Amino acid sequence: MTGTQSRRYINDMNTQDKLGILLLNLGGPGRLEDVRPFLFNLFSDRQIIRLGPAFLQKTLARIIAHRRAPQSMANYRRIGGGSPIREKTEEQARALEQALHDDGNFVVRPCMRYWHPFAAEALREMAAMEVKEIIALPLYPHYSIATTGSSITDLHRTNEQLGLDIRIREIRSWPAEPLYIDCLAARIAEGLSRFHGDPVQLVYSAHSLPVQFIKEGDPYVDDLQRSIQAIEAGTGIKGRLCYQSRSGPVEWLGPALPEVIDELASQGCRNMLVVPLSFVSDHVETLFEIDILYRQRAESLGMRFESTRGLNADPLFIAALRSLVRDHLRT
Repeated sequence: MTGTQSRRYINDMNTQDKLGILLLNLGGPGRLEDVRPFLFNLFSDRQIIRLGPAFLQKTLARIIAHRRAPQSMANYRRIGGGSPIREKTEEQARALEQALHDDGNFVVRPCMRYWHPFAAEALREMAAMEVKEIIALPLYPHYSIATTGSSITDLHRTNEQLGLDIRIREIRSWPAEPLYIDCLAARIAEGLSRFHGDPVQLVYSAHSLPVQFIKEGDPYVDDLQRSIQAIEAGTGIKGRLCYQSRSGPVEWLGPALPEVIDELASQGCRNMLVVPLSFVSDHVETLFEIDILYRQRAESLGMRFESTRGLNADPLFIAALRSLVRDHLRT
């Protein structure tokens, strides 16, 4: 498709049927009573973690959810009694729909993997609005079978089970999307300004993943490195990559953020800025793990600990999502 043809296609969207966009995300328990069933849904997904033989997956998931729920509930109490991820994703959806207003007839909605609104809810809403085609846009910049892969598989499966026959187009990953990189670079500059010129160690934190997935060809780490390389090309600032949020009895990607905090403290580092690289909205991993748990660990070791603000519905980040949609329609 030529540039003129692609522009005409986008302009013609104003006279075409509605095009749906589903923002794919993990989801989270909105209330404390949602924590146990949320964890069960999470650990039941064999694409994110494999618990023994397949026929025991749900049984083991139920046991793990029961054991982990009390601690998880305590964590959610520290951030207000539930995850804000649904509200944050809904804000992103509204902002993106508005940003696309002049580009065509778009309907944008959240679609969560392990809590409401599930794929069935999102697809039924699209069908009720007579949407015949949707773009699956993952809010995971970096592809993994455990995140984007699982969400897209579930979306296709649910579409077929419901007999809706909605055409699903996929955006698989976007680790070096220029406006996304610009948004992260701006957040880093803002974070560094809090130190007033003092030396700072920049640390990127990403959600961990079982090492076995990488051995089987998952591109997650390569995607993370693409983002970091793009940021460093623009800022000239080097950072360290680490991981957080391990959740099962398998070997996970490392080093873990707590280990990096300990190592930096032992080397005499006094200032660190953490960039939540794989998280595009605030939820328990940023609000509790980074801003409370790991902050306390660093401060107990005599370090000043800061983190960059979540991207959430920042206009520049919404512009990045709009760019992804427009670029996809040009292909």
